[in-house]
Amino acid sequence: MNKVDKMYIDNIKEIMEEGSDDFDGNVRPVYKDGTPSHTKFITQNFEKYDLSKGEYPITALRRIRWKAGIKEIFWIYQDQTNELEVLKDKYNIHWWDEWAVGDGKTIGMRYGGTVRKYDLMNGLLKGIIEQPYGRRHVMSLWQETDFKETEGLNPCAFMSMWSVRKDKSGKRFLDMTLIQRSNDYLVAGHINKIQYVALQMMVARHCELEPGIFAHYTHNLHIYDRHFDQANELIKRYEEHGDMPQPKLVLKTDKTNFFEFTLDDFIMENYDPIKPQLKFDLGI
Repeated sequence: MNKVDKMYIDNIKEIMEEGSDDFDGNVRPVYKDGTPSHTKFITQNFEKYDLSKGEYPITALRRIRWKAGIKEIFWIYQDQTNELEVLKDKYNIHWWDEWAVGDGKTIGMRYGGTVRKYDLMNGLLKGIIEQPYGRRHVMSLWQETDFKETEGLNPCAFMSMWSVRKDKSGKRFLDMTLIQRSNDYLVAGHINKIQYVALQMMVARHCELEPGIFAHYTHNLHIYDRHFDQANELIKRYEEHGDMPQPKLVLKTDKTNFFEFTLDDFIMENYDPIKPQLKFDLGI
């Protein structure tokens, strides 16, 4: 059984059939035409995948822009910048343009700007190497001081927690839990998952560990009202095709320095998503 597809569809069904909604209240996000973007949602959702057993959280029920997701990780944790020019010129990613602030050059003191300001990435790598079994390996992008410093969208995927463990053979694994306050499930759900799996794989390689368990906690997992047809289409695809083959993300390089990895070092094996691609109006 392809674990990720079953979990994906089970969550979609729970949101659509049993989820709460915000139709009777004011909401912050709007669509590009200015219409309020309401949602149906569930809270306190948790997913867990063992990478060492070939469980990779990416679905083939629709095409997921996994390469763009990994590029975004480079922008945040390697380049450590909030500058949109870097994201666009270096990686050809434009989906953050709607959240530009001030003079339009940055997204405010958020994400990569916060990583650089507090030297979070170097601190994590140093901590894992020097005290692997420590219980304080945490990177938090939720910094109230930064929110007061500039305008900007508060981080959605805002915290990662890291642990090293040994199995009975003595092999050492790096486990990681991603904490997310809010997730646009159909658009970004699997992008967020697989991009942080890539981050986990790069950190593991840098620290001479094996990628272990990836867990993902989302406090508000939602589907926008203009995505309901797409949700039903995904359910239909699953019923027609069953479990799709399990894709596998591979870090195919001998590099060991976190800051030297590039997109070319990753391949996605066994990935043939169903067509046609689904289109979504973005809540911004």
